[in-house]
Amino acid sequence: MATRTDSSRGSRGAYARAAVVLALVVVVDQVTKHIVAASIGAGRVDKVVPGIELVHVRNPGVAFGFLSGGGTIVLVVTLAALAGLACYFALRPGRRLLWLPTGLLLGGAIGNLIDRVRAGVVTDFIKLPHWPAFNVADMAITFGVLTLLYTIEIGTRREARAAVHD
Repeated sequence: MATRTDSSRGSRGAYARAAVVLALVVVVDQVTKHIVAASIGAGRVDKVVPGIELVHVRNPGVAFGFLSGGGTIVLVVTLAALAGLACYFALRPGRRLLWLPTGLLLGGAIGNLIDRVRAGVVTDFIKLPHWPAFNVADMAITFGVLTLLYTIEIGTRREARAAVHD
């Protein structure tokens, strides 16, 4: 049987793992954006491999330019979503793998918020055919949403099974 000490140790571990993922996402995102801004002129396209291009796009909106020009609204909605996710995680730090989407989502959102606060726009630079340009933070957010859905679904199934066996 797990003791309270084991539980709090596990919670600290979950917070630490989420913090490491968050920090890695922010660092990789900001470094790649800096490299792109320093080496690719705005609007220029460099082919990397077939199907992938590096571009330098300054995005004033959120994903794919949606809500372009909605500065304050975008900031408020983003901060509210981050607060909601942080609360959800704080209430369930022991939920299996919840630290991963938490770190990915917070890191991605913070990476893009840094751009928004510093420059008023987000730097996007990865371009796939028939898809708008995106960045590392956007990838972290996308994978964060997918892993959050998976984590919630798996946790819900486990809770349902545990309730049946009780």
